[in-house]
Amino acid sequence: MTAHALEGMRVVDLTQVMAGPFCTMLLADLGADVVKVEPPGGGDQTRHSWGRSGKGDDGPAFFALNRNKRSVVLDLRSEQGRADFLRLVADADVLVENFRPGVMTRLGLDYETLREVNPGLVYASISGFGHTGPYAERPGYDLIAQGMAGILELTGHPDGPPAKAGVPVADLGSGLFCVYGILAAYVHKLRTGEGQRIETSLYEAAVALTVWEATEYWSSGNVPTRTGSSHRMSAPYQAFRTADGWMTIGANNQRLWGFLCAALGHPELEHDPRFATNPDRMRNKAELASVIESILAEHGTDHWVDRLLAGGVPAGPIRTYDQVLADEHTLARGMVQSIPHPVEGEVQTLGFPVKLSRTPATTRRHPPLLGEHQDEVLGGREERA
Repeated sequence: MTAHALEGMRVVDLTQVMAGPFCTMLLADLGADVVKVEPPGGGDQTRHSWGRSGKGDDGPAFFALNRNKRSVVLDLRSEQGRADFLRLVADADVLVENFRPGVMTRLGLDYETLREVNPGLVYASISGFGHTGPYAERPGYDLIAQGMAGILELTGHPDGPPAKAGVPVADLGSGLFCVYGILAAYVHKLRTGEGQRIETSLYEAAVALTVWEATEYWSSGNVPTRTGSSHRMSAPYQAFRTADGWMTIGANNQRLWGFLCAALGHPELEHDPRFATNPDRMRNKAELASVIESILAEHGTDHWVDRLLAGGVPAGPIRTYDQVLADEHTLARGMVQSIPHPVEGEVQTLGFPVKLSRTPATTRRHPPLLGEHQDEVLGGREERA
């Protein structure tokens, strides 16, 4: 039987949609017993989004973020629902919620109240903008957070409109940062018995991910702008067109620049005064890209990727998402998993991206049916899962 790193951790999951469920799913993958508390009348909103699968009531968005969890349905405004919830909290190590600030207080389930029930509770909150500051009351969506954190203004090509990142970096980033905070607080709890409150937000996650942009601004005084796929500080490091598609090249230091010139069959470019040093290449970045693409136009992507890799230059093809999921390396790294489901038959899900040699993450439970574990969790007969 596989040992799990977080075996014995009990998590009460009061989250919905993306950021919170992503956080608690990562904890569940590592072995935590995550009990998802859902409201009556349909449960998590994502059970009913992106259409139906054609067999059951739950939509694919729910499947993506809720494996390895158990589900109970509780009306937190009712006397019985509140009593059952407090029983769960009394036996929990962690609670995660992603309501708007003030909701848990109005329910009488804020940290100060629950710490009286369980002084060792790690109480984690994810919100749009945090629980303090002038934007605390604003609704939080990934798109809004990306825009206000500057990511939309930084994404896309210089002559194009602002664009959001292709994946929901604020939602997923806040979930990841929350996991990080929970594990730090849990270590402290194991050492001292003390719980604590932690919180993060979509906005802070988005700002925290703009590491290069903050560095550029503070070091130069220049306000960062859109650069397409190119790097802010070194070149060539971007996407390039080939005879039959696109590829990426990462020759972002002087040594790799020399390797690239040789692999392209144009060693004379290495000392061309327009491109001889990184400052030269950054000043002439558009011209550099034009020269490189004129060479790449002679052959297709696979040819150039093989040739550059053989020459010691980091390079790769730009793929469509169906190609990514079918790629032999994606499969070899276990990043595509299949879970037996009592209604759907099989549900595909992405694998866990960190490999632990002694306590690996595993896919053990299908995304739960609404209230599937009501009796198991609340019947008073269960051990920690």
